[in-house]
Amino acid sequence: MSTALPDTEPQTAAGKVLWHFTMSLDGFVAGPKHSMDWMDGITNLRPNLAQEYIATTGAILGGRDGFDAFPDADSTYDGTWQGTVFILTHHPEDAPPTPNTTFLNCDVAEAARIGLEAAGGKNLEVLSASIGRQLLEVGLIDEIDLHIAPVLLGDGIRLFDNPGGSPIDLQLLNGESSRAEINVRYRPVP
Repeated sequence: MSTALPDTEPQTAAGKVLWHFTMSLDGFVAGPKHSMDWMDGITNLRPNLAQEYIATTGAILGGRDGFDAFPDADSTYDGTWQGTVFILTHHPEDAPPTPNTTFLNCDVAEAARIGLEAAGGKNLEVLSASIGRQLLEVGLIDEIDLHIAPVLLGDGIRLFDNPGGSPIDLQLLNGESSRAEINVRYRPVP
C-alpha cells in the first residue's frame, strides 16, 4: 500500500488536447466576472511548472467571455509563451484585433482540429471551462490537468458545470489506482 500519492509526471508535448487550470478547492477556475485576483500569492510546489507548460504548449484555445475579461491573451504565461491563441466565438466581427489571436466561428471539434494543427505536435491547451466541457462531451479531451489552490471561492466560473447531466468518470494518471480519490487537508486561515 502506497503511503503518498506521487506528483504528476512532467507534462509532455504529445499533441494532446489538454484542459488545464488552477482551480479553487470548491471547483472554480475564475471568480465572478472571470476575476483571477484570488490566485495572488498562490504557489506551486513543483519548481519550473510554468516553464513546463511553456515548452509543451503549441497553441491555446479559449472562449470569448474569458477573452473579453482578459483581452491580452497574447501575454499568456506572462508573455514568455509564443504561439497562436484561438478564441472560439459566435461574433468574431466585433472582437478587437490582437497580434497573435485568431478568432474562430465554428463548432468546437473544428476549433480543436485547427488548434492541434497549429500546435505542430505540441499540446493544444484549453483555457475555457465552457469549451472544455463541450470538448469533453464529444470525446476530444485527452487530459485534464488541475492545480488545486488552497482557497474556497463560493462563486464564479466552475470548471465543470453540467446541471442534470450524467457524471463523467475519470482515470487518475498518477498513483497506483486509477480510481483512487485524492486526499487533501486544509485549515482556514484566520
